[in-house]
Amino acid sequence: MGDQRPYAALLAKGEDRRQLILEVAQRLLRTYGWRGITLAQIAREAGVSPAGLLHHFQSKEQLLHAALDVRDAHDEARADRTSDDIIAQLRQVPRRFEETPDLVGMFAVLQMENLDPAAPLHERILGRRRAAVRTIAETIRRGQRTGRYRADLDADVKALEVAAFLTGMEASWLLDPSIPLTEVFAEYTDSLARQLAPPPGAG
Repeated sequence: MGDQRPYAALLAKGEDRRQLILEVAQRLLRTYGWRGITLAQIAREAGVSPAGLLHHFQSKEQLLHAALDVRDAHDEARADRTSDDIIAQLRQVPRRFEETPDLVGMFAVLQMENLDPAAPLHERILGRRRAAVRTIAETIRRGQRTGRYRADLDADVKALEVAAFLTGMEASWLLDPSIPLTEVFAEYTDSLARQLAPPPGAG
């Protein structure tokens, strides 16, 4: 059997290049939005030829969806489907903002670009939004079942409020990264904890 190492090295180099293209696309999407960038610009910023980019992504749409797949996978990897503590989860969000600013920024910009039902990514963005709201509501409901949160609260309505807060904070932070992100989240989650707390003597 021949030496497979050169082929393996070539594959690894190809994966590295693909990852670099995705990272450049995420950064440019955050800065200019989908309508403001071209494949040629992404290729140039990534240091590859247009043909090299097309080897990994056959169209601008495929590259866009791949960039969103990375964002979705990142969120899914950090989702806790068993937790009953929405407060603890929200207090971790500022770290996610700071660790992955391009993913946060890319999604925020694409969300605003695709508000219209006729926009190309509207259904995908709307689906992710609804899934996030469901996840928040399910966490609150688990907390209600365990007695952590008051039982008379509408989890679906509160989840919409929490999702709106997160969207607003994303936009505010992207516009002005100097805002005290951790302090604002602490203030909001303290207030939310008081709203969710069961009345004294309950249970």
